[in-house]
Amino acid sequence: MTAKQKTIAKSVTLSGTGLHTGINVDATFHPAAENTGILFQRIDLPGQPVIKASAELVVDTARNIVVEDKGARIGMIEHSLSALAGSEIDNILITVNGPEMPILDGSAIIYLDAFMEAGISCQDADREIFEIKDPIVYADDERGIEIMALPADEFSISVMIDYNSEVLGNQFASLAHMSDYSTQIASSRTFVFFRELEVLWRNNLIKGGSLDNAMVILEREVPQTELDRVADLIGKPHVQTQAQGILSTTRLKFSNEPARHKLLDLIGDIKLIGTPLKGKIIATRPGHYSNVEFAKMVKQVIRKEKTKNIVPTFDPNAVPKYDINRIMSLLPHRPPFLLVDRIIEVTDVMILGLKNVSMNEPFFVGHFPNEPVMPGVLIVEALAQCGGILVMQTVDHPKDYNAYFLKIDNMRFKRKVVPGDTLILKMELLEPVRRGIVRMRAQAFVGNQLVTEGEMMAQVLRNKEIKNSAQ
Repeated sequence: MTAKQKTIAKSVTLSGTGLHTGINVDATFHPAAENTGILFQRIDLPGQPVIKASAELVVDTARNIVVEDKGARIGMIEHSLSALAGSEIDNILITVNGPEMPILDGSAIIYLDAFMEAGISCQDADREIFEIKDPIVYADDERGIEIMALPADEFSISVMIDYNSEVLGNQFASLAHMSDYSTQIASSRTFVFFRELEVLWRNNLIKGGSLDNAMVILEREVPQTELDRVADLIGKPHVQTQAQGILSTTRLKFSNEPARHKLLDLIGDIKLIGTPLKGKIIATRPGHYSNVEFAKMVKQVIRKEKTKNIVPTFDPNAVPKYDINRIMSLLPHRPPFLLVDRIIEVTDVMILGLKNVSMNEPFFVGHFPNEPVMPGVLIVEALAQCGGILVMQTVDHPKDYNAYFLKIDNMRFKRKVVPGDTLILKMELLEPVRRGIVRMRAQAFVGNQLVTEGEMMAQVLRNKEIKNSAQ
């Protein structure tokens, strides 16, 4: 049977302190329609902006996951996302009246229990699950980090951590079936090393931290006077060193609880992919930054898989979205270097353009005599101009801006383009535009054949900025 999408049956609210801000926060989880995904709404901000839980929107991974869209951000989302993944919830709206989700007890169990109390509701739409068919590997050799996804019959995940700590040692945790998440993973709490506390506090973090919501790891014997000094600094009660060099108000849930919490975090972070996976995840020394980079890699593979067999078509009798005059109002290029004739479709993240290739093109004079072939670099330029139109439609005064190449990756040319061909130019945003930096996937088709594909990065600059930098 095909799995169905899920949401919660009724709204449920959780209240608590933000780990880093120390602000009391209310988070209410609401049922959401099919194909909504996971949405956070900052109801304390003007306009009550909505932020999608997406790897492309992550702006900070230093001590938690922070997502931001159009200036609105929400942090500490990984534990709630992990609980949503553990309960296989696909669609939900989370309204929050503060800048971060409540830390609660430092694990995901209170979130999970709230979802179970609200009830899980199956929806009519099928659940889209991406099957890992080829290995996907993120590696940071310098830090000894590796995360890989391998083909498997169902989803499973394992984590190994190594902090060069005599207290923790090397720890391993695994989850063979998501049905075991509630008993094996959800209650594992976050942790911090004692040596980090003062630095974090002086950097305006962990204002809401306590031994009720985090384990503090003592790597060496610490004098009681030093324990008391740090406790006074961060405004917490004095405590005595406990067994195994771990300070906490409760006993360890598991002997390898830190590794299980890292697995909990990883499950939450890969929820940012937006699509459940079928495959085996193996992670060595994972952290939020590596988890998000891995999630982005998987998301790109999914995006390519979805679109690789989709050939764009056009109706020659249809009125173009942008004719040549509108195109020239958005681009500075002019003949003979204007290489887009019309735009046939455009959305916020994708654009389709046409280039009619005729024997009158000036480059055919020398490329090549008696065998005219459109230069690959000009196909790339046509794609770039098409992408420029997509970006320029978002600025108020397009003639005041230009887009400049920063990088071209994995560009492949699969067949010749010759006079009489009509190039269909397709450009898709790979992530939201940030600080003028644009990353796009580029594809060019002739008929139903893919002739060119790759990725491009460009920077959009105001013309005055260009002149000033040149001076």
